[in-house]
Amino acid sequence: SVNISILIVAVVIFLLVLHHNFLGLSDFLKRELSDSNPLGLQPIDFIPAVPQRLADERNDKEISVVIAASDERLGGAIAAMNSIYRHTRSNVVFHIVTLNDTVDHLRLWLSNTALKKLRYRILNFDPRVLEGKVQVDPQKADTLKPLTFARFYLPNLVPHAEKAIYVDDDIIVQDDIVELYNTPLKPGHAAAFSDDCDSTTNKVAVRGAGNQYNYIGFLDYKKEAIRKLAMKANTCSFNPGVFVANLTEWKLQNITKQLEKWMALNVAEELYSRTLAGSITTPPLLIVFYKQHSSIDPMWNVRHLG
Repeated sequence: SVNISILIVAVVIFLLVLHHNFLGLSDFLKRELSDSNPLGLQPIDFIPAVPQRLADERNDKEISVVIAASDERLGGAIAAMNSIYRHTRSNVVFHIVTLNDTVDHLRLWLSNTALKKLRYRILNFDPRVLEGKVQVDPQKADTLKPLTFARFYLPNLVPHAEKAIYVDDDIIVQDDIVELYNTPLKPGHAAAFSDDCDSTTNKVAVRGAGNQYNYIGFLDYKKEAIRKLAMKANTCSFNPGVFVANLTEWKLQNITKQLEKWMALNVAEELYSRTLAGSITTPPLLIVFYKQHSSIDPMWNVRHLG
């Protein structure tokens, strides 16, 4: 009877310890789920495991590709992803940045096309992260496209990758994107872009601004903050619609904070060119990466094809 009593006590103690551990795990999971990303970038879907057939056919190296997908341009984003997927045997994972009201529509597109087996994550972008950093004209509030700033937050979108490719939703890829991914970046460079003056086809006539392919086409050199940077006005600008990022270097240099700093300064001092015709995402990138970026082959970013 003594042995039975000891056994019962031991079982009770074991059950109490097990119960305590379950409570601790439950609390931990609740904290994990309730913790919000300070940048408002919330994962909605997770990357499925690579199907065996796909693993056999394609290379093992994971290529992270970030693309924004707004509801009104969803067809373009799907076409871009399809063109990348069809031209590569590499293990491409898409990180699709979108807004909450687009998620269901996006899933429908992906499930009803030939991209059913695409490996992807859907990330919700919270426009509130742009408060105080973007100047909005009340008469043109609907022209602000929050997702164009997603590229500023690459390390938060792909936190575990050392390198990533960003592409706009209006591109069609006609070669294996692994070649772009393998673009060599110089030591200390966090990104590689295509310079606007690499090809004469990249020089675009803009009303009142002449050819907008240099820094003076994007920045107001009458402003003291710009003059103090000592950036030559005739420096070739670059196009941020397609680029390769070294995310390790990006984080080391705190590129995101630097970009946000110049966004906020523009709100206060209006640093961008008054004849600016391009995206308002370009000027802060031009400032932060002035003579501090590598180059991709210009054939990877051919513009103005209609």
